[in-house]
Amino acid sequence: MTDQFPGDYDCMVIGAHPDDAELCCGGTIAKMTSEGKKVVLVDCTKGEMGTRGSDELRLREAQDAAKILGVYNRINLGFRDGFIKIDEEHLYAMVKTIRKYRPKIILVHPWFERHPDHENMHRLFRDAMFKSGLRKFATEDEGNVQEIFRTRRIFCYQQAYQLPRLPDFFVDISDVHEIKIQAIKAFSSQVFVPGQYENEPRTRLSSPEFMEELIARARYFGGLCGVKYAEPFVSVEPILLRSMSRFL
Repeated sequence: MTDQFPGDYDCMVIGAHPDDAELCCGGTIAKMTSEGKKVVLVDCTKGEMGTRGSDELRLREAQDAAKILGVYNRINLGFRDGFIKIDEEHLYAMVKTIRKYRPKIILVHPWFERHPDHENMHRLFRDAMFKSGLRKFATEDEGNVQEIFRTRRIFCYQQAYQLPRLPDFFVDISDVHEIKIQAIKAFSSQVFVPGQYENEPRTRLSSPEFMEELIARARYFGGLCGVKYAEPFVSVEPILLRSMSRFL
């Protein structure tokens, strides 16, 4: 997978809502930061349509989770929760973000998901990534015209549904799994944390069983690969190896 543009950040993780990144690939994020990689998290909305908590609270929780994961930066695009769509305004914001951080790797929602925002975010991102490489799609950041940028290293993580096809690869998160869990628990208004927000309406995420399910899922994927915990990904673009020696 060759790219013609130099990247600034090693990885960008895009989620429709605060906590999507942690829930889906928090272990992979922690793994990369532990290796000294430069990671930026991009939340598209503030999650204001969520049953529990508030958008202000979730923004604070998102920053706490970012500190636990050790990422370089976390931003929120301020899209309206529940109404992510492909139009000029949304595309401009996404292209501007891609060109600003110039990530070598991008992790996103898959194209088939339970939440409409997740599916729409994938389609919005794919459109934006194409336009990010067009010189006649002009964007500015702080008064400066941005350079075009594209990457072919685009990988989809798993969330509510099974991935649309068998995973192309797994990431071993055994040594950082506890960091992932702590980052998820930073969203105590959304997930089960004993003694926290017990008077809020109950949702699937706030049940003890949901946390157990997340751990069991990572354990299952790890078992497929001969490790304790793992996270699965599918690649949007074909994966090319220069040599089979990469496996040695």
